[in-house]
Amino acid sequence: MTEAIRTEGVEYVYPTGFQALTGIDISIKEGEFLAIMGQNGSGKTTLVKHFNGLLRPTKGKVYVFGEDSAKHTTAELCRIVGYVFQNPDHQIFNSTLLDEVGFGLRNLGFSESEVLERVKVALAKVDLKKNLTDNPHFMSMGERHRVAIASILVLEPKVLILDEPTTGLDYKRSLELMELVKRINEEGKTVVLVTHDVNLAAQYAQRVVVLKDGQILADGEAKNILSNTELLAKSNLLPPQINFLAKRLRDLNVPENIIKVDEMVEFLQKHVKLTKASK
Repeated sequence: MTEAIRTEGVEYVYPTGFQALTGIDISIKEGEFLAIMGQNGSGKTTLVKHFNGLLRPTKGKVYVFGEDSAKHTTAELCRIVGYVFQNPDHQIFNSTLLDEVGFGLRNLGFSESEVLERVKVALAKVDLKKNLTDNPHFMSMGERHRVAIASILVLEPKVLILDEPTTGLDYKRSLELMELVKRINEEGKTVVLVTHDVNLAAQYAQRVVVLKDGQILADGEAKNILSNTELLAKSNLLPPQINFLAKRLRDLNVPENIIKVDEMVEFLQKHVKLTKASK
């Protein structure tokens, strides 16, 4: 499997002297859905901003599809690794949907006909049915998140980074947004999700990396990481609620690494069928 992003001994010190990252070694495969988790100040956002050149390591190397990122401009890297900010209002600055989503394409010299066509395709991917003359600033928070994602997808990056994408959204809108992200991943794009929401990570991520004090505390399959109570506690995180139930039902041979409701339902359905059959 192709390696999308790799870091070697990455360290980062802010101008204030605060060391945010220390010795980060990570490899992200193409097509993965990875969640990066940790408490506030653990270095999550600082780390992912290195993936597309928004930050450059004080020490160490970052490779994007085998290329040393130091040899490329941020503009070049952003075409490969798209970054969606936590607050879409920090990303949206144009007064029409067409100008906002098409901004990057125009900067790259695309013709107006190409801009229009690709903007329509990007908006269709995020299922945003709006007039191209509509002002994105007047849209709902959920719609503005979709605009922000569309403005990245229009550049056709191979990797999509989302920093706390469900902030400010209710449960319904959060689910809609994450189902959209899931579809994008299923279409082949690598997704890196920055979040402290264990239920969100449990439902969608295949792999989880936990950071603490700028270092990797754990890296592995989501179900193994998010069911490890002692490990998560070191980063002030709790397992998904369904995992607490799984541990309470260990006497029924329920696997202790269940982290999804549908996994629990599937297990119990099989268990009930086997119990009935034995009678």
